[in-house]
Amino acid sequence: MTARQPRRLLRPLIYAAATVTIGGGVLYYSYRPRNIPGSDPAAVPPKFGPDGTIAPPRFPKVRSRAEQIVNLKKSAATSHTSEVTDGPFSSLFQSGSKIHNGETGGEEPYDLLIIGGGATGSGIALDAVTRGLRVACIERDDFSSGTSSKSTKLVHGGVRYLEKAVWELDYNQYKLVKEALRERKYFLDTAPHLSSWLPIMLPIQKWWQAPYFWMGTKAYDFLAGSEGIESSYFLTKSKALEAFPMLKRNNVVGALVYYDGAHNDSRMNVSIAMTAALYGATVVNHMEIVGLEKDASGKLCGARVKDLVQEKNGKRAEEFTIKARGIINATGPFTDSIRKMDDQTVDEIVAPSSGVHVILPGYYSPAKMGLIDPKTSDGRVIFFLPWQGNTIAGTTDAPTEISQNPIAGEEEINWILSEIRGYLAPDINVRRGDVLAAWSGIRPLVRDPKAKNTESLVRNHLITISDSGLLTCAGGKWTTYRQMAEEAVDEAIPQYGLRTGPVMHVPHISGTEMVDDAAPLDGTCQTHQVRLIGAHGYSKTLFINLIQHFGVETDVAKHLTESYGDRAWTVAALSAPTEKRFPVRGIRISPLYPFIDGEVRYAVRHEYAQTAVDVLARRTRLAFLNAQAALEALPTVIDLMGEELKWDSKRKNLEWRESVKFLASMGLAKSKLNVTRRDVESGKVAEYDEHERKLYSRHDRPADTIESDSKFESGENPMIGKDSPANK
Repeated sequence: MTARQPRRLLRPLIYAAATVTIGGGVLYYSYRPRNIPGSDPAAVPPKFGPDGTIAPPRFPKVRSRAEQIVNLKKSAATSHTSEVTDGPFSSLFQSGSKIHNGETGGEEPYDLLIIGGGATGSGIALDAVTRGLRVACIERDDFSSGTSSKSTKLVHGGVRYLEKAVWELDYNQYKLVKEALRERKYFLDTAPHLSSWLPIMLPIQKWWQAPYFWMGTKAYDFLAGSEGIESSYFLTKSKALEAFPMLKRNNVVGALVYYDGAHNDSRMNVSIAMTAALYGATVVNHMEIVGLEKDASGKLCGARVKDLVQEKNGKRAEEFTIKARGIINATGPFTDSIRKMDDQTVDEIVAPSSGVHVILPGYYSPAKMGLIDPKTSDGRVIFFLPWQGNTIAGTTDAPTEISQNPIAGEEEINWILSEIRGYLAPDINVRRGDVLAAWSGIRPLVRDPKAKNTESLVRNHLITISDSGLLTCAGGKWTTYRQMAEEAVDEAIPQYGLRTGPVMHVPHISGTEMVDDAAPLDGTCQTHQVRLIGAHGYSKTLFINLIQHFGVETDVAKHLTESYGDRAWTVAALSAPTEKRFPVRGIRISPLYPFIDGEVRYAVRHEYAQTAVDVLARRTRLAFLNAQAALEALPTVIDLMGEELKWDSKRKNLEWRESVKFLASMGLAKSKLNVTRRDVESGKVAEYDEHERKLYSRHDRPADTIESDSKFESGENPMIGKDSPANK
């Protein structure tokens, strides 16, 4: 009896201690101190002179586009012999890969020729060149001109994929989420200026949803582990409406907020390509593949290409051959067109899907809070996110035909607007006229050609090799571009008998010897720690240094540092003086947005911009933010580029026509598609039509009582009875 008494007392104590320990562990895990990626001080802080003035850094220059083309031509100039390496395609060349010193494209074949300059192709180029391989990457249009510039701008694991993984017991979905969460952290580490964390609200409309959503977001946090950004948290109804005051009040009982990443997709793509070029890759845009070269045994050994810029300049585009030991097809929606160049009999593997997004004014959402509607009217998911000062909403998901610049349909646009009306307050009038831009991106979903069921789509990405040696990497999503590139290069090395090794004599990408960018490059994949161009000197306070040194406006300085990182110093230096007291530098190309003239010059000199669309859509994001504003900025952009690239009047006229045609795919009103440059410069294009006139209350002069908003007739005194002689 006496022995049982202590046991009865001991058992509750053990349970209590276990409960406290587990609960304390959960609380600590949820609220532990974290080092948020992107919040660290700059790896290379600014230097100050003896008098306190800032000494702007000096950065290494990337080779010009013309120099890169010369290197492409050299690859077929002579044959190169050295030690033979083992591999299925080693008989094509007497090849071992020399470990380069930052200079590629000598008079010998490339190790790899990558077709496609989107996120995947540029990522493969960066991965391969940082393993010591000789690399060429060519793009028919511009870097990120296709799907890679038309994403939802999220870097995310995908909460909806996690939900499917649980309910469908799908391990592949789970693996995709886990992989994406890891890659999300690499984004924030390697390009903190172009990516950031973003809280996303998940509204709760029924109380029973609260524990379900809470468990889902906590599982998302748990899967992220050390790659997590911040922990999800619950908001009461009042706090949810305070954080997102545009929400409809009557069907919200609370909200959960979780964190994901957001980024500037096309600027990220351009930065990946330019970083690869700085490490020694030969990277060229507006270079079209016209055919693939095979040797006597039927194995691929090169490609015939032509420079489309020469055609734009009114010259005959010369065709030439690029020799390479291995060719990688990373052309996204156009994957099958390259595969058919190799073999006309292959079955198509791409199942194109259209994703439409619309851009609305910034007042539709808080500046630092996004929203996800997990159950739309047809069961899809829709995001509603702040981006570049505006609001982005989307996306749709429907089968489509492949085209270079698809146009968003009115049906899809109206569906998105209808879904937005469903969760915004009824006093907010969601109008078609508020849509500033709308575009359609083609997502290249893929089928595995080796699968028995050819109708089933691969959930992430696919890597396959043809009999002649064409390696195709297709599918996937932006968040996992780096992982896709790593797997593609891992597959290419043994297939083509390539030899990797340390990379020597890398230029000081940071502009200083404080950081040795070659240190981790030992021949293995290191792209998870290769900082992209602009990342080294970036910090959250860099914009202040820019204001104090160059006298640029605050919103311009913030935009430059968040788009170019430490290269904002170069962009600001290329900006013209305003001849005003303040701002001292930086002439805006649009009065509505912080894009300035220095960005156009920087895009041409340092980022291979060759057309006005390259600048308006991919170097700046003006075309994506406001199609009408892009049209109004077009004459300025064409003139600035004309000065840099020595365009004649014919080329400028061509740029005008092609740019207006492109802006049609960005949602430019049909009534504006036939405007001339003279119309824009004279201000005629800014005149509003009948539809635009009705959007706002327009008056010639201010009035104490605005007539359109008054319930009294003109001249009527509301303090005197209507029947009074004074009102007669």
